Amino acid sequence: MRYLILALAMLFALPSTGTAGYREDFEKEFMTKTWAGEQVEENLCISCHASDKMKPEFKETVDAWKESWHAQNNISCENCHGGDPKDAEFAMSPQHGFVGVPQYKDVPEFCGKCHIGILSHFLESGHGKALKASRKAPNCVTCHGSHNIQKASIDIINEQQCTKCHSYERAKIMKVALFLIEKRIAQLEQNLQTLKQEGIYPEADEKSLFSTQAEFRTLFHTVDVNLIRSRTDEFTSKLDVIDRDIQATYRDLRFRKNFSAFLMLAFSGMGVIIFLLSTTKRD
Repeated sequence: MRYLILALAMLFALPSTGTAGYREDFEKEFMTKTWAGEQVEENLCISCHASDKMKPEFKETVDAWKESWHAQNNISCENCHGGDPKDAEFAMSPQHGFVGVPQYKDVPEFCGKCHIGILSHFLESGHGKALKASRKAPNCVTCHGSHNIQKASIDIINEQQCTKCHSYERAKIMKVALFLIEKRIAQLEQNLQTLKQEGIYPEADEKSLFSTQAEFRTLFHTVDVNLIRSRTDEFTSKLDVIDRDIQATYRDLRFRKNFSAFLMLAFSGMGVIIFLLSTTKRD
């Protein structure tokens, strides 16, 4: 009888031991998954590369991307590299558009799928022509990086960066040519931000400034100082139009504030007068 009880105890213990790993995995899944409310769509590219099982350099790619301008604008892995981020079987499938890491010389076309205007200017520039002739020439990632890409500014033109390939003198002339327009754009961006804080959203001016800025910055990729100087007046005129619209909005905002203050004073004055009249009648 004693052996029978012992055998039964061992029998019941076996499934418990065999499923211990499953229970542990289930508990981890339960604690990390969203089981109620809005379901967050998982990106398998990101979750895989962020896994502890991945090589450190691959994990660093995800960390860099999360801090990037691309991430802030919902540009993810599949938008550049292709593939299906929702299906593990097809995540790296060429049939689903996966292209992986481009060859060095092919990087401009890789980025140019979205940055079309910049690509055309770059290919005609000294940089672009040198890249066709030699792998030693710069491409997009030379200046912008590959995954931790930040919002472009003329600060990217600097001595430390440019002297990797050549002297800084010509690049410095280019930066000076860009400076005044970039300064004006920065001021207009600040003015638009101030209006937003006041509860006004000048969407048309914001879109116009964005397109003007994008068009102007494509010119840098020609690496042609004379071209930039020759078109400065054109972009100054476009920014003048946007500035006039913003200043008109500011005037309208000040009028509303002043009118609101006037109405408040008027109603307050009427209240005082009514109070004094009612007091006089009682006396």
